[in-house]
Amino acid sequence: MDFTKIENKRVGEHYFRMKHKSGLTVIVYPKKGFNSIYASMGTKFGSIYSKFMFNGKEVNVPDGTAHYLEHKLFESEDGDAFSKYAKTGASANAFTSFDMTCYLFSCTDNFRESLEILIDLMQTPYFTKETVAKEQGIIGQEIKMYDDSPDWRVMMNLFGGLYHNHPINIDIAGSVETIAEITPEILYECYNSYYNLNNMVLTVVGGVDPQEVLSIVDEKIKPSDAVDTKLILPEEPYEVVKRYAEQVMPVAVPLFDIGFKEDSTDKYATNKEQLCTSILMNAFVGESSALYRSLLDKGLINSSFGYEYLEGLGYRSLILSGESRDPKAVAGIIDAAVRKLHKEGITREDFENAKKVVYGKMLAGFDHKQSIASELISGEFTGREIFGAVDAAAAITLEDVNERLEKQLDADNCCLSVVKGE
Repeated sequence: MDFTKIENKRVGEHYFRMKHKSGLTVIVYPKKGFNSIYASMGTKFGSIYSKFMFNGKEVNVPDGTAHYLEHKLFESEDGDAFSKYAKTGASANAFTSFDMTCYLFSCTDNFRESLEILIDLMQTPYFTKETVAKEQGIIGQEIKMYDDSPDWRVMMNLFGGLYHNHPINIDIAGSVETIAEITPEILYECYNSYYNLNNMVLTVVGGVDPQEVLSIVDEKIKPSDAVDTKLILPEEPYEVVKRYAEQVMPVAVPLFDIGFKEDSTDKYATNKEQLCTSILMNAFVGESSALYRSLLDKGLINSSFGYEYLEGLGYRSLILSGESRDPKAVAGIIDAAVRKLHKEGITREDFENAKKVVYGKMLAGFDHKQSIASELISGEFTGREIFGAVDAAAAITLEDVNERLEKQLDADNCCLSVVKGE
């Protein structure tokens, strides 16, 4: 068994991919001139996976279980993984998102030992009543920290305004009440369901030999039989829950999120859809756009203003965010601009400029190991191959972007979320 080489002439780079005999997908992206190495191992199991089918049985778990499992997996019978990484000199971390959980490290030395630690922690779950109970206080403090974060609250309040039933409107870490329901049995069931190697990806980026990675995987990975899992999501109507959400917190300048909800789908956006949206939004509210300059000149926004396209299974929304002393005025101007945009479309000049910016940022991303590793794992889960995005970007036309516009930025289906001072 060996790697398949995947290369792209536009980027002038390549990587190696294989479906290992164990079921694990292994991707190695060598970077010449890089002494450091960044490795990440991820599973397609995030916070929205609170209800799923596992081998024909319906499973319901408390909110925050995926995040709780992330914390607990660092512990084993023979010690904490962070202590082991400290001995190799590697910097380690992990995160849980709506759709996935990833464990990662970066190092300049002792790569083999560090990768062995990562593989071991992913294959040796150790959950007891005592250790699970101990973590409740730690994660409870983390939940309270997020509850006190204006940036987090303005976003979660937005999701509550956009989505009726989809679990994206529930905090990734759950609540103090829901995590109190988590047991070792629940964690083992989730682990056996989604921490199956056939549902996981290992990426290694930097100054590394693919064969060295393969030798470690061959030695350390325990093969696993595929399991049958399927996420269960509730029906989600197109209409938003409400048009405005507000919370008072100790902030010097109000924060705002404006979210435009799209039709729900059980499929991820394609490379072309993602890129058309990026070009559209760069032309509409990017730093060189007339709308951005106008809002800035009027003192209604500052350099914190930005946008993102948040999409996954069952949710898609465009979000504009920032700080403003008058968020409602910003929302009113954007509302009028959106309605005008739908009538007139993106101009060719704005399209050409935005396409260059988006394409340039995409190529610049290939200079960052963490960005590459993240895109490689995400691409495996979403079907968006990293080099395919480059080719798609080069081929996108003005007509493609204006056609994409017809499905986005519905001014009658949006919500303004504001966190303001007392």
